[in-house]
Parts: sequence; structure tokens; C-alpha cells
Amino acid sequence: MNKPVNIGMAGAGRATELHMNALIRYTGVPVVFRHIVARRFEQVNAMKERYGFIHASLDFEDLLHDPEIDVIDICTPPYAHKEMIIKALAAGKHVICEKPLSGYFGKEGDPTPIGDRVSKAVMYDELIKDIDELREIVNKSDRKFMYAENFVYAPAVSKAAEIICKKKSKILYAKGEESLKGSSSPVAGRWDKTGGGTFIRTGAHPLAAILWLKKIEGIARNEDIKVKTVFADMGRVTSALSQYDRRHIAARPEDVEDNGTVIITFSDGSKATIIATDVLLGGSKNYIELYCNDTAINCNLTMSNLMSTYFLDEDRLEDVYISEMLPSKIGWNNPFLEDEIIRGYTDEMRDFMDAVYYDREPKSGFDLAYDSIRIIYAAYKSSELGVAVEV
Repeated sequence: MNKPVNIGMAGAGRATELHMNALIRYTGVPVVFRHIVARRFEQVNAMKERYGFIHASLDFEDLLHDPEIDVIDICTPPYAHKEMIIKALAAGKHVICEKPLSGYFGKEGDPTPIGDRVSKAVMYDELIKDIDELREIVNKSDRKFMYAENFVYAPAVSKAAEIICKKKSKILYAKGEESLKGSSSPVAGRWDKTGGGTFIRTGAHPLAAILWLKKIEGIARNEDIKVKTVFADMGRVTSALSQYDRRHIAARPEDVEDNGTVIITFSDGSKATIIATDVLLGGSKNYIELYCNDTAINCNLTMSNLMSTYFLDEDRLEDVYISEMLPSKIGWNNPFLEDEIIRGYTDEMRDFMDAVYYDREPKSGFDLAYDSIRIIYAAYKSSELGVAVEV
């Protein structure tokens, strides 16, 4: 391109904040924040002023009809992703899509709440139809699809990939987790809005990172490694607590899980365990561990020990960011330093802007988005049936 990359942003929540904080740190490619849309004026106008968007409105169609916009960044709740992706590509826009790619959000005539009353096997079959349709649309388009999976871009995970590639290491067992005390989203507890609970919302991150690392291993060793089976156990424990007992936990699941453990078996016999919960106090926990034939690698994204703080009170700390999902700054804490960098958002958005500007493929594209959501729903199906599901 011989002009700046003009960005249209759909959404004004936490995902938008993370993407924009990463973008404002990166100046390698000229970028214009052209237009942001969201559902409420107070929300979209606040983001417009905070990040310097030229325009703000409440209609997604405004992004499609603006000829100056090159790429639309979709940071909306998951139920809106599919329609927005299709419309954006049809309008000739490149697409950045926040995770997950899609999900099952209910069909006409479904009994409600769907998370409790619709079979996960049915959901899995319907999801496959949807993402196969999306794959065909993406493949026919000449626009780029960029999957916003920040774990793939986290410096520790990128370094792990470099080591595996150089040494041609074999990952024999992998473990990953993202856990916290719930979500700030008012719709996080509803399957019809999110397509699932904590596993689709947070477990998607370590899952995608491990899938990507196994792909890197396969390329380095000239092996075709695929997911063979998925075995899962999902649960909902916080709803059994009294209001007093759950006073420190933000999870309010209506028909979704608040904890999940998934075991993946790959075609080469290796295994991976992914954990996601909404019952962890003290901040968020993000890590990937790799047990290899010739190395052991631990990637701690949060909580790191780069810095420790101890406070007796919170005086004058209102605007000091310490940690995500941390209700109090009193006592000992490990602050998130350079959070956008450590968790991969900066390199993620750099890669996406470079992909558009220099006309190359992104590191995280449609294949990873497709495989991640397919395995997430295979896990939901497995948990319902109590057996391993072949994929």
C-alpha cells in the first residue's frame, strides 16, 4: 500500500481496548483510526475520544460503506461475528476477528436456555456447517482474514516456537491454562450470546497456542500432526454457592460452564491438557508448559514476577493499573508490566497491519480460527456424552 491503513472498529468493550492499546504502541506502518461503531452512544463516544477516531456511530453498515476503510476489526460479542465477517469481506474489507470465530447461539424453536436444553452434539454439527460456510467465503475472497489470538504472539510463546523450530524438538505433553474470577461482560453467563462459558471465552487462548506450537513442530520435523480425539469435563460450580460465598467471584453462569478441563490426543500420540476456570481469585493466570524430548519450556504470561508491590491502602492508586481482574491492590501483588507486549497484543496488531500494508499472510489466520472453535465444540460434545470425540 502507498497510503495509511484505515481501520474501522466494531465494538467498544474490553477487546477493543486491548487491540487499541496495542495499536497505539506500534508506529511501523502508518495507521488511521477512522471509524468506530458500537451499540450505545456513551460507550462509542468515550472510545472515540480516548483513541482519536475520526468518526463514531451506532451502525455497522457505516463501516461497510466508507471507501476509505481498509480493514474492519470485529471486537463484538461472538454471536455477531459470522454476519459481520461475511458483510465485511463482501464490502472488500480485510477482517480482524476477535476470538472465538463463531459458535452456536440458538435456532428458531430451540428450547431455552439453550446451554442447558440443546444437545451439544447438535450444536457441534451446526457449528461445523457454519464454519465450513465461512471457510468457503474466506477462500473465495481476495481479502485477508486475521484471527486475533494474542497467545500466538506472546513473546514467550514465540520464543518457544523458535526453539522448537531450531532444535526440531518433539512436544510429548503440553499444558495450558487461562483462569480468572469471572468476566466483566454482562452477557458472559448466557450461551445465546457467547456460544459457551469459560472454556470458549478463556480456554480458547491456551488451546490455540498449543495447536499452533504443534503445527510449528510438524513443519520443523516434516510431520503431519493433527488432533485425533478430544475428551472433556465441564462443570458449573458457582451457581451452588450462596450470595455470601460467591461475593468475591464475578462469574454468574446462567446456562454455561464456569470450569472446564480438556485432554487432546494428537495423531503422533502426544497429549495436551487445557484448563479454564472462572473461580480463580488474585488476578488472571495464563501459562503454557511444554514437555519435549530434549527440552522443557515454561511460558508464564501472567502472573509474572517482574515486579512485586505491597500496599497498606489504595490512596491515589485509582488510575494505576496493577492487574486484570484484581479487586484490591492492598497487600502483595505482581503488577502486569507492559501487558500489551507480554500477552502478545502488540505483536499481534503489528503482524496484522504489516499483513495488510505489505500484502502478506498473517501468522494467525483462518485455519487456526477454524481448528480452535471446532475443537472447543468437540469438547462440549465430549463433556455431554462422557466419551472422547474423534475430530
